[in-house]
Amino acid sequence: MTDLDLDVVDQDDEQLDHGAGPADFDAFFAEESTTRPREQLTLYGTTYTLPGSLPLLFTLQMERVQDSSDPDDVRKMLATLYGGDVLDTWAEHGMTDRQLGVVLMYSAANIRKPGSVTMARAAELYAEQDAGKAEAPANRAQRRAKPKTKKRARSGARS
Repeated sequence: MTDLDLDVVDQDDEQLDHGAGPADFDAFFAEESTTRPREQLTLYGTTYTLPGSLPLLFTLQMERVQDSSDPDDVRKMLATLYGGDVLDTWAEHGMTDRQLGVVLMYSAANIRKPGSVTMARAAELYAEQDAGKAEAPANRAQRRAKPKTKKRARSGARS
């Protein structure tokens, strides 16, 4: 922090009513959440209202689910955004892994900044991400397959 930043903090401290008790983040976050716009989406006839911000539980589970093949992990992650047991509902309607990826891409972007990503753009972003994952092994394989150059004999070296 700079001296200027500390001056601002000091001024804010002077304006506080020190007799008001502890800081009430419950009230602050509740009030803040009513002013944030929330995106809605309709999927298989059901309208879902996305949270006002990306839940920490979702972020933590997303890291865990990347290497998991357990459907319960995916269920828990999806429930934090859409509520209920949407994985089974969506699977029963024939959702593909690509479609799930597009919905998640759209949702995450629009939770962070409502209205920032269209469905078409989410599909493009998913395709770019998916292509990036597919190219990595090919590039690694290409690097391994590169012909190795033979060592040249040094001048004056014995044979």
